[in-house]
Amino acid sequence: MNKISLIISREYLSRVRKKSFLITTLVVPLVIIVFYAAIIAISMQGSTEKQHIAVLDEANLFNGKIDSSNKTLAFTFIHHETEKTFINKYEAEGYDGFLYIPGDSTSLNSGKFSLHSTASASMTTMSDIEDIINKTMRNKQLLANGIDPAAFDKMAENASLENTVDTKEGSKKNFAGLAYGVSFACGMLIYMMMIIYGTQVMRGVTEEKTNRIAEVMISSVKPFQLMMGKIIGIGAVGLTQFIIWMMLMFLMQMAIPLVFPDLMQQLNDTAMQNNEGMSMAATAMQGLSSLPLMKIMLLFLFYFLGGYLTYASIFAAVGSVVSEDQQEAQQLIFPILMPIILGFVMMTKAINDPNSSMAVFGSIFPLTSPIVMMGRITYDVPVWQLLLSMSLLVFCFIFFTWVTGKIYRTGILMYGKKPSWKEMIKWAVRKG
Repeated sequence: MNKISLIISREYLSRVRKKSFLITTLVVPLVIIVFYAAIIAISMQGSTEKQHIAVLDEANLFNGKIDSSNKTLAFTFIHHETEKTFINKYEAEGYDGFLYIPGDSTSLNSGKFSLHSTASASMTTMSDIEDIINKTMRNKQLLANGIDPAAFDKMAENASLENTVDTKEGSKKNFAGLAYGVSFACGMLIYMMMIIYGTQVMRGVTEEKTNRIAEVMISSVKPFQLMMGKIIGIGAVGLTQFIIWMMLMFLMQMAIPLVFPDLMQQLNDTAMQNNEGMSMAATAMQGLSSLPLMKIMLLFLFYFLGGYLTYASIFAAVGSVVSEDQQEAQQLIFPILMPIILGFVMMTKAINDPNSSMAVFGSIFPLTSPIVMMGRITYDVPVWQLLLSMSLLVFCFIFFTWVTGKIYRTGILMYGKKPSWKEMIKWAVRKG
């Protein structure tokens, strides 16, 4: 145990003391928050370019007026022109395009209209104009049948369904969108961290093999001890970096209202205009209170560590058999990435259907459980499934570390031979 602790200390300190660790730890959250702030700034500015659209309404569909709240489109009705004569004029007169509505009843009933433009119109522009036309045609049909469009809109309003979660502490209002976001964010983080820090373990083992350091170490340390210490040490580096990132992201998130003082007020005003009855911040806080946050954090930490340790041991096996040829490493890590990607795909299914057979299997199978279980974490997962999933994950980590140690013992001393999974399996099952 003392040898393992020495290896853990060496792996941890040798990486934490590097300048690259400090730069990465500080730069990554800064880049993320700058990107986040840029998105907010762009979304607050909105669209500034207004398109001027001429309208040739031969069917008198709009009665000479278009009522639209769309601020990016400006409509002007053109008279005493036809589609053929106006094609060569609208650009010179300063229009970005013109909407042609034919006067024959056949075209009007079929809903076939034309938007002429000098360049391809965007999907947003096409959709906005289609909505205007459809709304106008619907209102005309309602009026023709003696129905007031405004009264019809009130009767056709969508119902609002709330989910109330009944717990021992009382009833709490649940927000499905927030639960979905928390589950997806947890799964995405574990998915990214397993790949990022798993490849770090592989590179660390490859560097020691290239520098011939491992040849000295395996003469005094058992392969299992060396693998355990290396995996835990690099994992501790990743966990330290992750915690620092979360702290910096939280502090920077708190600073956003200072940088954009009008942002929260605009969001709250929008919420009140939509008759939501509360600010977005209050809604989010109420939604978070309905989630088992302590349970989510503890299980996230467990599955983060368990998933990392399991896959790091496999990445370490690959690192022990490759030298400086990165193409060899890429070929060998592809089978490792497949269950990780599969777990991410299964997680997207588990979020929407947490009790499906696929979601249950994926959250128990140790190679996919770190990611898939996060998709079910905001729901009531049976205790036996949690215990079985956690037990299998721990067993899988220990087993893969033991197997990797046997592969490492042979692979770390092998030079000049192209590795393969077939050879690695032979080393793993060989006795002695």
